[in-house]
Parts: sequence; structure tokens; C-alpha cells
Amino acid sequence: MNILKQNLSIILVFGISLGLYSQNTIFPKIHDIEPISNHYKELKKLSSEKRTAYTAMDAIVYPPEKYLSFTIEYALNKPYYLSSDQVDFITNSVSFPANSSEQTRAELDFLLDLQAKRTNEEIDRVLQLARIGYWPHKNYTNTHKDYERNLKDLFFMVREVTKEKHDIKSFPKTAKLLKSVMQDTRLLEFAVKFNLLRARPYHLDSNIKPLQEIPTPSFASGHTLWAYIQAYTLSELIPEKRDEFIALAYEIGLSREIMGVHFPSDEEVARQIAHRMLLLMWHTDKFQKDFEAAKREWK
Repeated sequence: MNILKQNLSIILVFGISLGLYSQNTIFPKIHDIEPISNHYKELKKLSSEKRTAYTAMDAIVYPPEKYLSFTIEYALNKPYYLSSDQVDFITNSVSFPANSSEQTRAELDFLLDLQAKRTNEEIDRVLQLARIGYWPHKNYTNTHKDYERNLKDLFFMVREVTKEKHDIKSFPKTAKLLKSVMQDTRLLEFAVKFNLLRARPYHLDSNIKPLQEIPTPSFASGHTLWAYIQAYTLSELIPEKRDEFIALAYEIGLSREIMGVHFPSDEEVARQIAHRMLLLMWHTDKFQKDFEAAKREWK
């Protein structure tokens, strides 16, 4: 039996059904996930069930003609640390609040409030964060026009938190670890997105004016997923910086709400998935070998 079948019992968390798990293992324990907080905690209290008075909304999905085709191909890739069974388990174990639900309406209202209050300074910052993101296909060959920028983005969180000009040349083992983690992250991101096809907030409420439209389904947030999986991984490498990594991941998630492109539940579920991913990766010899090599670079 794989670790999922050994250790999981299903629970519902913010519209995401994931397993309770045990950290009893030959490997050291990783940090526990932080409790749900801020507006995510309050929105979680609301009903996520359909409301018959607004049932027409439940038929709205992300428009297929707007798909960015290469992202679908990521869902067809093979995982690096995770197994295909683990990817399938997580993909099929998550769900989002119904479009017609009380929770979704409250989330839309929350986004409208952010929209009304966003400042020019906030807009500049969230658009900066929107451009950050490591894409494995851009480093398949060094002739890709974004090759160098993509590698720089891989170390964005490292530089932001440590305030040092670290890069893949000075930390090659850490780069290998993060590249491999991101390979699984992009696969899982788009497996979930195209399995559920959640509409973006502006598809449900025309009063939401996004700073830019996004050519993939809404659930779960890809920016938030990569931010938290890197935050969790890096905080095991540099534990004294954990709070700062988590704070940066939170900022990246919130930036997607300020932009008007994600529901809060997209962010919270991505946070939950990221921690589950790291736990499952952590229990593999392949990850441990790469992690220990990276850890030596930080001693």
C-alpha cells in the first residue's frame, strides 16, 4: 500500500477534501501547516452548498475557447517526486464552493471591496508579482527567449526573504530541488484546474474588473500553489526564515484577489495542497536525497 492508503482519512477543509496524515516516519518531521486565518477563516464558516434561488449560476464554467493550450499539456506530464496515484488522489479530492453558494457570494463581495480600495501602489506590486513564476518548459533549452529570466524567477522567494543576490549558480543543488518541486507543482496545478474548470470571479459578477484576464480556470490558484510549495520547502532548508517565507506566500496569494482574478477559496485550497504535496514528497528517498544535498549548501 502507498502512503496515502496507509495514512489518510478524508476530511473537508474550506471546500477541499484532503486526508489527515501521520508524520510517524523514519524521516524527520516537517513543520505542521499553520491554522487557517484572516478572511479565509471567516469565509470558511459560510455554506458552500448550492442555493436553488441562484441555480443558473452553477452552470457557469471557465470558457473553453479561452484555454491557454500549452497549460493543458502540463497536466499530461509525469511527476518527478510524487507518484501518479498521489497526483490523481489530490486532483480528485478537492472541490470549490458552489457558484450559487452563500460562501461564493461573500467571496465575490470581498473581492469587490478589495477592488474599491486598491491603491496605485498596490496595483504596481500585484502586477510585479503577477509576472513572477517558474515554468519548466522555458528551461528545456537555453535558446528559449525567457531562459535566464525564468531561472531568476526560480529564486525570487529566496532573494526576497534573504535580501541576498542568491541564484542557481551559487546554489545549484537548491536549484535542482526547486526545479523538481516545480515540475510536480505545475502538473498538479493544471490537473486540478482542468478537472474542475472553475470560472473566474469576473465570469460570475461583471462588476469585478480584473487588472488582467487569465487564460486558465480559476481553481486552484497557481501563483498561490507555487508560492506556498516554495515557502514550505525553503522553510525546511532555512527554518529560521519560515515566518518570512509564509508571509511572502500569503502576500502572493492575496495579490491574486486584489487583481480580481481569484476567489479566496482558490488561495486557501492551494495552500492546503502545497503542504500536502511537500509531505508526500518528503516521504520519498528521491526527495530526501535532493533535499539533503540542498541543505548542505545552506550550512
